[in-house]
Amino acid sequence: MALLEARNLTKYFGGLAAVNRVDITVNAGEIVGLIGPNGAGKTTCFNLLSGFLPPTAGSITFNGEALVGLKPHHIVKRGLVRTFQLTTLFLDMTVLTNVLLGLHLSSQRGFGRVLLSLRSFPREEITRTHEVLEFTGLAPYADELAKNLPHGRQRTLGIAMALAARPLLLLLDEPVTGMNLDESQQVMNLVKTIRDRGTTVLLVEHNMKAVMGTCERIVVLNFGEKLTEGTPSEVGSNRAVIEAYLGSGGEHA
Repeated sequence: MALLEARNLTKYFGGLAAVNRVDITVNAGEIVGLIGPNGAGKTTCFNLLSGFLPPTAGSITFNGEALVGLKPHHIVKRGLVRTFQLTTLFLDMTVLTNVLLGLHLSSQRGFGRVLLSLRSFPREEITRTHEVLEFTGLAPYADELAKNLPHGRQRTLGIAMALAARPLLLLLDEPVTGMNLDESQQVMNLVKTIRDRGTTVLLVEHNMKAVMGTCERIVVLNFGEKLTEGTPSEVGSNRAVIEAYLGSGGEHA
């Protein structure tokens, strides 16, 4: 069953088509990868799907509801939540407070309430925060300042903040960027567990080993257009995909 459907998705910046007539379908329960060389339009697609950019043309349907024209926070409340390439954390706040700030996205309470004493929050919100910290392996760091976490833990905290909003679909923008092999493997295992517990995942990632080992289906963009899609083995052996990467200097995206 399709959870997310983008049809004819197009975005022009001036006379340049950053995304041109792209179709993307994500079915409930999938982990789908969105890959392509630098400049292929991956992040622009994420910005369109999550409401941070309005499309020039095309439609986006999520869980049966049209998203075009909705503000990002309204899209979040419908269950589509994203992370960002650059980890967006409140570095001088604790890990616990950061996750509470993520929780506010789906809460009836305003952003400012999160910045007040934790005692002002209902017990269920505090409980939810601890559940997310436990699930993501961050519970031992609950009282640490976010800025004191190593890079891999900071990236995981970004995911935890998104999970606190109870997404139906989680958009992960380069979740393992800058990580070593062990760190990236831990995060991709977490991604699989997130899916196994009922959250569908669409991810952009430059680490091809991580993508090939995690995603069941991969959509490939090149120069703003959809080049192909298929299983990891189909995409990995596709001549057009290989040529697209070699043509960008052999860089993996």
